[in-house]
Amino acid sequence: MVTVNSYFCGAGLMDVGLLNAGIEISQSFEMDKDACNTYRVNLGNHIKQVDITEQLVMEQDSCDGMVFTYPCTKYSTIADIHKTRTGDELFLHALRHLAIARPEFYVVENVPGMRAFPIVMEAMTKMPDYYVQVFCPIQSEKWLPQRRNRLIIVGTRRNFSIRPPENTKPVRLADIVESEPKVTLPKAIKARMTGAYRDLPIISDPANGDISPTCVAHYAKDKSTRLIKDKRFPLGVRPYSVREYARLQGLPDSFKFPGSETAAYRQIGNGVSVPVGEWIGKEMKRYMK
Repeated sequence: MVTVNSYFCGAGLMDVGLLNAGIEISQSFEMDKDACNTYRVNLGNHIKQVDITEQLVMEQDSCDGMVFTYPCTKYSTIADIHKTRTGDELFLHALRHLAIARPEFYVVENVPGMRAFPIVMEAMTKMPDYYVQVFCPIQSEKWLPQRRNRLIIVGTRRNFSIRPPENTKPVRLADIVESEPKVTLPKAIKARMTGAYRDLPIISDPANGDISPTCVAHYAKDKSTRLIKDKRFPLGVRPYSVREYARLQGLPDSFKFPGSETAAYRQIGNGVSVPVGEWIGKEMKRYMK
């Protein structure tokens, strides 16, 4: 059995993909209490609520691989608007783990904007004794009706050619729509559609074969920015429900969110699309064979 430790795992979307591929999760690490609760309900008690900057490497279970999905907010191009695109130092703790544990392989997932930080990229791609491959962009739309591009870095101790995603069968937006969606309709929807805000909403129409824009963590606060056409609702549009948002990320309907709606949207938006984790997991199983 191929084992991994998962860091900054959130509610476990990446881990769901890895599990689907037949990878065993030895330990997972996350500091957000709500995300940890969601993880435990769905995936088990092998998650530890902890600040990774305070976690000793030698106290952890041994594993074949390490997976790092550290927060992307300070690498994202959208952070330019808020003058917060500064990067952060969490990559140093990924580096610390790799330097001490020397796993057989490691995986880093983040936004393509991380490439704008050469110090971070050097640390994650120039590890001695590792063969490193960089994939960018990995597009969730190969599998799902969501426009979501990500950077994937994979380091292996032996030379190995990782196959990019191929022969995928994307799900249609119409396939993820609930028959009876439970959503609230904020007043901001009408205001945004009539030009009261700087930006108009992004409206996706399942009947036209559209796909949704990127699922964002702050959707609970900004539901009017991303809407789906639905003639059953006033103005013919509505926000995505929590379950539809989860489906956009590839989560099965059996995946539960025990906390608030706001926490659920945040956990989904912060997660890795499940099929991306499954692709990585299958390639790492192939490598370990």
